[in-house]
Formats: sequence, C-alpha cells, structure tokens
Amino acid sequence: MKNRLKEIRMKEYMLNQKEFSKILGISTNTYHNIESSYVQGNISTALKIAKALNKPVEDIWFLEDD
Repeated sequence: MKNRLKEIRMKEYMLNQKEFSKILGISTNTYHNIESSYVQGNISTALKIAKALNKPVEDIWFLEDD
C-alpha cells in the first residue's frame, strides 16, 4: 500500500512534515513513518488524516500494482 501524503503536503499545503503533522493532529514521527511507508498506520489514523484533509481515503492511499 502506498500513499500520496508527500505529494498532497508539498503541492497543496507547502508545509514541512512537522507543520503538516500538527494540522493532522498526529506526531511528527508517526507522520514521517506513514508518509515514508515505513508503517501503514491503522484505520482510525487513516480516517483521521483523510478527515483533516477533507479527502476520501482512496485519494490518499492506493494499492501498488504488482
């Protein structure tokens, strides 16, 4: 599973990870790990991020083609 968080952060918000994580209401470390796809997070975190960005979850996360 991949995400478009960096693209959204850079193109739509033009913020660094620390500033963006504050908007999302999650720690900078957690945000970094999710953006970098080191961890996938959980469903509640995904929904929280999607709600904060006012986007459907599927606009942020997607399955990588095999």
